[in-house]
Amino acid sequence: MNYTVSVMERTCEGPGVGEPHSLFPRKAVDPDAALVEQLRRQDEGAADALVAAYWGRVYRLAIRITGNASDAEEVVQDALWTASRKIDTFRGAAAFGTWVYRITANAANQKLRGRRSKRNEVSWEDLGPSFDDRGQHMEVAVDWSRRLKDPAIEGELKSVLAGAIDDVPAEDRAVFLLRDVEGLPYPEIADTLRIKLGTVKSRVHRTRLFLRKRLAVYMDGAFGAGQKAESCSRLASA
Repeated sequence: MNYTVSVMERTCEGPGVGEPHSLFPRKAVDPDAALVEQLRRQDEGAADALVAAYWGRVYRLAIRITGNASDAEEVVQDALWTASRKIDTFRGAAAFGTWVYRITANAANQKLRGRRSKRNEVSWEDLGPSFDDRGQHMEVAVDWSRRLKDPAIEGELKSVLAGAIDDVPAEDRAVFLLRDVEGLPYPEIADTLRIKLGTVKSRVHRTRLFLRKRLAVYMDGAFGAGQKAESCSRLASA
């Protein structure tokens, strides 16, 4: 499944879908344990191993937060240098990847603060679902799952999606990307960004709403309002 389909299908899911909870949670084994030990020992080639393992992942996060390739490259360089040089401050309370993402997100947001503008400001008040006097949803959501896989619109759809994500405020964008692009669990995102779990869920939900509304404009234009499919009711309860 490609990036566009994966992200947009998640906008039609409520929280917790596909995330079963075990009654007997197991202690996770950090897949980066060997890399961490290399870095702690300052082995020759450890820094290169870190770059090979994480450059692509942290760059995706950095470019989406900063919206600028040059800034993103600087953020990645700074983040991986920090992770390598300050490995002794990594205590293992969270996964190594979570720690690296946290460093990256902090560096990217710091970069943004240096050039903050109103370009990406979005009014979130208009993003929630509408209700009637009885508390019933007035807005009908759309299931585009089959159309998302149409190769005829895939390229344009990616452009629409990328533009919409770029218009999401940085704080919400970082949370959304960690959840719906990188696939991190909600608690891990909360730990990564050091925010409350409820805040994580709220930011992911309102970003999904925003993207769904942006996509609706495109899909209505591409296929016509008369071709809307059945309601995606799970989104309304997310």
